Amino acid sequence: MDTETINHNIGNQLKNLRKQAGLTQQELADRTELTKGFISQLERGQVSPSIVTLLDLIECLGTTPSDFFKASGQEQIVFQPGECFEKTDSSGNITRWIVPSAQSNQMEPILVTLAPGQQSEPDSPHNGEEFGYVLNGRVLIHYGDKKYEAKSGESFYYEADKVHYLENPGIRSARLIWVSTPPSF
Repeated sequence: MDTETINHNIGNQLKNLRKQAGLTQQELADRTELTKGFISQLERGQVSPSIVTLLDLIECLGTTPSDFFKASGQEQIVFQPGECFEKTDSSGNITRWIVPSAQSNQMEPILVTLAPGQQSEPDSPHNGEEFGYVLNGRVLIHYGDKKYEAKSGESFYYEADKVHYLENPGIRSARLIWVSTPPSF
């Protein structure tokens, strides 16, 4: 989502809340020590408020930041590659968060590329479950004191109640979708 769209969505949401509160632009401006002109530009998506200003407006309009952002816009269902965050560690392993902000959801899917002969960081036992689907290559799933192999086209699933991590024993990169619940990456 680009800045112009974000400004437009914020402006519309503020305008709707202002009208629900029965306030004019001037009354809202007086309560927030802003100008009527700034409120007008804000509602038309022509300017971006600072975080402090936006929080002040949200409070003056009788809502909370979480309710404000939950109500603005539609729920996003499809995510583009450019919206994803990617991290490469010192071993050349790549973790790509394929659903932005999934840490606030009940599950967190990631795309993992394990370099040949490398492994993921060992994860301590925790509440939750983990699922993986191997897209390319093969991985060893270290689960407690046991090892399991999963090859391209195979999946794995376990409760995260033991130390666990993945290893690529092959000579090519291994790629897999890994889903954790609750989010832990």
